[in-house]
Amino acid sequence: MIHSLSLSDVLAEHARSRPGTTAVVDGELRLTYPELDVRVSRLADALAGRGVGGGDRVVWLGQNSHAVLELLLACSRLGAVFCPANWRQSADELRFVLQDLGPAVVVWEPSDAVGALDRDGGWVRAGADYEELVAGGSVREFPQVADAEPVLALYTAAFDGRPNAALLSSAALVAHATSLLVVRQMEPGFTFLNNGPLFHVGTMMFCLATLQIGGTNVFTPAFDPEEVCRLVDAERVTQAFLFGPMIDAVVKANAGGKYDLSSLRFVAASDEWNAMITVDDSPWCRSKMGGYGQTEVGGMLTFLGLAEGGAGYAGRPSPLAQVRIMGPDDVEVPAGEVGEICARGKTLFSGYFARPDLNAEKLRNGWHHTGDLGRREPDGTITFIGPRLRMIKSGAENVYPAEVERALKSHPAVADAAVIGVPDPAWHQAVKAVVALREGAAATAEELVEHVRGQVAAYKRPREVAFVEEIPKRGFTPDYDALDAAHGGGNYPGSPSA
Repeated sequence: MIHSLSLSDVLAEHARSRPGTTAVVDGELRLTYPELDVRVSRLADALAGRGVGGGDRVVWLGQNSHAVLELLLACSRLGAVFCPANWRQSADELRFVLQDLGPAVVVWEPSDAVGALDRDGGWVRAGADYEELVAGGSVREFPQVADAEPVLALYTAAFDGRPNAALLSSAALVAHATSLLVVRQMEPGFTFLNNGPLFHVGTMMFCLATLQIGGTNVFTPAFDPEEVCRLVDAERVTQAFLFGPMIDAVVKANAGGKYDLSSLRFVAASDEWNAMITVDDSPWCRSKMGGYGQTEVGGMLTFLGLAEGGAGYAGRPSPLAQVRIMGPDDVEVPAGEVGEICARGKTLFSGYFARPDLNAEKLRNGWHHTGDLGRREPDGTITFIGPRLRMIKSGAENVYPAEVERALKSHPAVADAAVIGVPDPAWHQAVKAVVALREGAAATAEELVEHVRGQVAAYKRPREVAFVEEIPKRGFTPDYDALDAAHGGGNYPGSPSA
């Protein structure tokens, strides 16, 4: 397998090529790459002793820790699959994850939710018990594992009521990390603060890109603005998982300049923030970290940093992926038309764990169908519209609710909006908007319809507008079934009444 390069292989090479580089910092624990490599070998051997082999699952139930990276790398060494579960979930949600994955080993930290679970066999408590597990393993050679084998499972948002574990291979993760470190212009010495949740691809992708470039991963259990300031100062952190409100919290925590944050090379924000850090000039930071992504593509599918000044809000695709905008018939639509964002390439996932029907639907015809809508602009860039979910058929035209919802929500008086299709004797369906206004704001139906004129085609504009206090949700998206029942929706393509 001379063309294979797994995460385990990346670590093994760094252990030889960067013997003096700090790989991990977690509290008082500091590990060079050779030291991390030894611990990962011992952990892999110990897990194998507990019956973990190719394709078996290992779950982490806890906050951020060096153990997350070690377990992932150990699973790569064994050909197993590692899942950092969302520790913020309820006991019932965690119970579903464990029943779904059937892990051979679970490493856990105490919490109310975990305390309500049955911990029968295969459970290792983080801390002293975990360290005992690592120490009990032996350093030995392991058979080569193909980089196409899944190594990381990340659960996606439960848009349809049940989450699914997206499986990412070493090949996909290495490819994505390489694309990201190029756009981010990472250099030797890059230090990343893992303060965002590692069960989320947004933090994990930077953790792995930092590993890929041979940088330093600093771990802290969760976001705490004072601790972020301290660690940035103490470890000369290059980048952290930060956005909007988190940046404001860090500025407040560092009022008076108690900590030196100048090593942080990051996106420009407020004047106070800019004075504390070094505003970075990489394409990633100049573009405000923009683009389109999801767990199934390893993180980012398109980068705004590859299309500065372009027409599309999501930029251009990663150099290791292809994007097509497909219609309902899975044929590419012309530039300027809205369709489903579909992708293939080196960074794509391997499918969902134990979901054969879903995989057949989502990966049909050799393309991953993201479930999101987009548009190819005349200059070749991509605009992300929103979730596809369902389609309205008005005459011979297809109307995607997300496109109209986006236009409606750009009105300053609109707090939230959803769009449904209602039966129409002449046009099969007509577009109806359900709108929740901001507190104290006012707008008429006519005003809102006029507002979307020019943003969407005439056949996509709402014929009716209903005002409500709140849009019902299912997960993060509108509950369209509830909206149909309350506001007369129906007659959708493919439905019994159509």
